[in-house]
Amino acid sequence: MATELDITLRLAVAMLLGGVIGFEREYRAKDAGFRTHFLVALGSALFCIVSQFGFGFELKDSSRVAAQVVSGIGFLGAGTIIFQKNVVRGLTTAAGLWVTAAIGLACGTGMYLPAVVTTLMVLIGLEILSAVIPRVSTSVVILSFSATSQESVKKAVREIRRNCLDIISYELKERKTSQGVIFETNLSMKVKRDNRNEQLIEYLNEFDDVTISSIE
Repeated sequence: MATELDITLRLAVAMLLGGVIGFEREYRAKDAGFRTHFLVALGSALFCIVSQFGFGFELKDSSRVAAQVVSGIGFLGAGTIIFQKNVVRGLTTAAGLWVTAAIGLACGTGMYLPAVVTTLMVLIGLEILSAVIPRVSTSVVILSFSATSQESVKKAVREIRRNCLDIISYELKERKTSQGVIFETNLSMKVKRDNRNEQLIEYLNEFDDVTISSIE
């Protein structure tokens, strides 16, 4: 039987490691940040402890509760995945919650070294490799802008395409205002990860009547 000090240590380590990953997600301004990740790790560790010691030594299969954590975390991860305008977002955050649950389970069983090593690997993958990958990889950007004429919209889109940006979807809406007709455009495109926003702003700054609404 684990002592109260041992159980407290397991929970504390789970909360600490989950919080470290959560801080990284918080820094990236993700919806699932510090609080979500440390709660997932802490809850997973507690589930694992309960499955080991909460039902007495007569219960031989103590892995059942822990196994339900593995499948149950999928519901929380699915809630962070968003499908919007033919673009899927939130997969990295969902995977982060999944591995955070695994780290919590490892802490719950007292496997501190694998938990710490996994946390370091997660941070390496999310931060260090993220500084290298943008040079060779692409990401999906949703650009919204408005213009006072269709010709300006066509020229802006032509300029974006001329700079080797792959446009996935194109949506144009006409809205009447007191100052006249405004053409609102939403573009989904693939761009290189490095300096993507700066490049798009530079392209559209050439047009006086084009106003950028948002870049996601």
